[in-house]
Amino acid sequence: MFGWGRRQRSERDRVTEEEAASGGEVVGPFDENEAPDDKLSRLDLGSVRLPVPNGSQLQVEVDPSGPVRAVHLVTQVGRLTVSAFAAPRSSGLWADIRTELAEQLGKDGARVRKEPGEWDTELVSTSPKVTLRFLGVDGPRWLLRGVAAGPSEHSEALATLLRDVVRDTIVVRGTNPLPVRTPLPIKLPKQVEAHLEQARAQQEGQAKVRDAQAAITQRRQTAR
Repeated sequence: MFGWGRRQRSERDRVTEEEAASGGEVVGPFDENEAPDDKLSRLDLGSVRLPVPNGSQLQVEVDPSGPVRAVHLVTQVGRLTVSAFAAPRSSGLWADIRTELAEQLGKDGARVRKEPGEWDTELVSTSPKVTLRFLGVDGPRWLLRGVAAGPSEHSEALATLLRDVVRDTIVVRGTNPLPVRTPLPIKLPKQVEAHLEQARAQQEGQAKVRDAQAAITQRRQTAR
């Protein structure tokens, strides 16, 4: 549905003379106030703007009450989820969340290990068939969390893809005061929202047909 954009990885890896003079290439994730004018196509989800790998599909997770809970990027090697949370102004949040995640995964019987990451320590949970990877980036009053889930045979490729997405993500924190750890709200683009509404309408129509068929069957059985 969406493309990675005009800028390819090889182009991102080049360091311009200005960047070299400043000590190297500036990489994200970026706060909205420091977002680069890089012409990279991103999917605007309100609180985060994500680059979307070619060939990916969007999977939207919605609460029964209506709000969008999460948007997943389903790729050929696994599923990526990047989301933002409110964080304290004074200190990082990822270290605490990482510890809690490791404890919870351990209680659930998963094998968990820590690995050094591009921004901070990452968590990897493995099973014979599935590997989960969690990374976190502490920003100004926000925490960006990335999760990769997929077949263990593709774990390294999926980890690279997750870091690529996180590296070019823009976080829109907003000015509203929010309790620490509150998920920043997700707003779907109009075209995605319209597609979701159409799918809901189809499901409701199919449910009504099933109910009508069940009612007819019930009446026939009663009439016998």
